[in-house]
Amino acid sequence: ALLEAAACIAHDEHPDLDVQQFLDEVDALQERLARRVPADAAPLHRLNLLNRFFFGDLGFSGNLNDYYAPCNSYLHLVLRTRRGIPISLAVLWLELAQGLGLRAYGVSFPGHFLVKVLLPRGQVVLDPMTGHSLSREALAERLQPFRSPQAALEDEAPLGLYLQAAPARDILARMLRNLKEIHRSRQDWRRLLAVLNRLIVL
Repeated sequence: ALLEAAACIAHDEHPDLDVQQFLDEVDALQERLARRVPADAAPLHRLNLLNRFFFGDLGFSGNLNDYYAPCNSYLHLVLRTRRGIPISLAVLWLELAQGLGLRAYGVSFPGHFLVKVLLPRGQVVLDPMTGHSLSREALAERLQPFRSPQAALEDEAPLGLYLQAAPARDILARMLRNLKEIHRSRQDWRRLLAVLNRLIVL
């Protein structure tokens, strides 16, 4: 499962981490959330209750004070501090969303990992740092810095191409690449090597 594999990334830095205990803690949150959701709740209602629980009651948000700290990629610490980066918050959020029966997926958007939920009347794309939904205009604006200035408009890939569901392997690889860049910028070669070894295995 994605959650378990993502939690294991922390083993290099925290070899005594009890992953099962972490999974049990997430399960306990899942049970708390499930008690608040009526059995007949429509998907959009489930999504709203999830966001109120995750961002409101639990207080998850981006670690804007120390965005590039490695701890933001270690899920057991993100769960404890309620602070992380988009992709680590997304992995926890997705676990709860899927537990509610929502058709929720990670989106490997350039520059900022997103999540999306397929609803009966279309899809909602959300920022996992805040839970806010993003309009097509807002997404296009976020994408602009990553588009080639030389490319003619007709050559540009449509927005939908950037909103495809990311497979679990791709999400793990992106988490590891984030850590790789952090360790490389700090010239922390021992930690960099550990992350590179995980990327090779993946």
